[in-house]
Amino acid sequence: MADLKRIKEPKKARIGIYSAGLHTYWDQFEGLRNCLMGYNKFIENKLSEFGEVFNYGLVDTEDKGREAGEFFNKNNVDIVFSHAATYYTSSCVLPVHQLCKAPVIILNLQPAAEMAYDKTGTDRWLAQCVGCSIPEISNAFNRAGIKFRAVNGLLGLDKTPDFAKADEVTADREEAIEAWKQIEEWCMAAAVKRTLSHARFGFLGGYYSGMLDMYSDLTMLSGQTGMDVEILEMSDLDAYLKEVGDDDKKEMLDKINDFFEISGDSPSDPIAKKPTDEQMDWAATVAVAQEKMVRDRNLDSVSYYYHGRDDHFEEVQSGFIVGFSLLNAQGIACSGEGDIKTALAMKIADICGKGGSFCEIVAADFNRDTMILGHDGPFHFAISKGKPILRGMGVYHGKRGSGVSVEAKVRPGAVTTLGVTQTGDGKLKFNISEGEAIDGPILLNGNTMTHIKFKEKPAQYMDKWFVEAPTHHLALSVGHNAGLFSKIAELMGIDYKVF
Repeated sequence: MADLKRIKEPKKARIGIYSAGLHTYWDQFEGLRNCLMGYNKFIENKLSEFGEVFNYGLVDTEDKGREAGEFFNKNNVDIVFSHAATYYTSSCVLPVHQLCKAPVIILNLQPAAEMAYDKTGTDRWLAQCVGCSIPEISNAFNRAGIKFRAVNGLLGLDKTPDFAKADEVTADREEAIEAWKQIEEWCMAAAVKRTLSHARFGFLGGYYSGMLDMYSDLTMLSGQTGMDVEILEMSDLDAYLKEVGDDDKKEMLDKINDFFEISGDSPSDPIAKKPTDEQMDWAATVAVAQEKMVRDRNLDSVSYYYHGRDDHFEEVQSGFIVGFSLLNAQGIACSGEGDIKTALAMKIADICGKGGSFCEIVAADFNRDTMILGHDGPFHFAISKGKPILRGMGVYHGKRGSGVSVEAKVRPGAVTTLGVTQTGDGKLKFNISEGEAIDGPILLNGNTMTHIKFKEKPAQYMDKWFVEAPTHHLALSVGHNAGLFSKIAELMGIDYKVF
């Protein structure tokens, strides 16, 4: 099975970094400044794995702080890491963040796990007392109205500098590994924010009538995320459908057969059968048109639903699920029933490389203490257990028409749900839960389903979930990502709840 490449790559974060110190020290202690700038270069190299880095260097006076703020503004950074290299006065760094409004993360990363107490002089101690200024910075930022965030731990060097007296090799220490995990998550959060601010979300058709939680203020979505929303009509897609040739359709059928397993008749559900040749042909034809539309309109996501009166567009919609599942695996978040908020959740998970499959509650399994999550809509099969199965559906339950649907489950292991809802005051909110996907039995009815074991038993879990006024859809991602999704919410100014 070949890999499906992304249609559009996520944006890289633009990352600012500087090291803070006190200029008085440099003439007093030979070698100290060079040692600290070595730490600065180490951090720059590590950060370059997570985005495009703009390193100002050393901020050790108020004037340098102002220069650094202008430097970061000039380079349009998304986030700034303020490295506490030694003690420094808060007046040095405050101007940086009064001028540059990008979120700032203080790096309190000590080079050595412990000092060499019997041979450490003041000069070497000054390279270790990196936490000394942090309370001062916290207070100054608080009084200046600047959000304070810090990563605390060990620097994670793999070599001890010549200047040092203590053992500074800490790359394998838990305190360094966790610190750099936090730093990577902050960088990923900045990349998500940048990507969304350049994204175009397509809204095709309309909402499923009566699903009041689906209805969203599209201006509100643009205002809070920076994304553009393009309203698409079924006739727009139909125009691309008319351009589909036999060669296009054959190539798509080959792709479908490569990425999916074609089912026989379901042993349990009489409406779920082996797809007919006509159904497969139509699903491939529509899938070609869907991809043409996404590429031509430069879309990052599509939310869709259509309800008509036995017209041609009803027939077009009957072929949606396969094509939109393929697009999910190519980085285009596709959500059914017009749920653009869940498309946002799916897109966030996908930017982070965590999947993001369209889900709702299927049922609870009180014997296994699991919640079963899934949907009859598009699946992100980049995170599936084995090949997803295609079934021919005689009826799309609750909807008009029939066609080919995807049956699959997420591979066992750590998972995180991300629900994006809208509150009564018109604000977005993230609902986040970590759990474990287990390989339990599912219905053979053409729907995606996965058993999830959360920290609480099903009834207790639902007690906590429902009071958060969620949208009934959500994105299912692989990995434990609560820390990452929380950071994304913070950088985007969105309220969130982890439960």
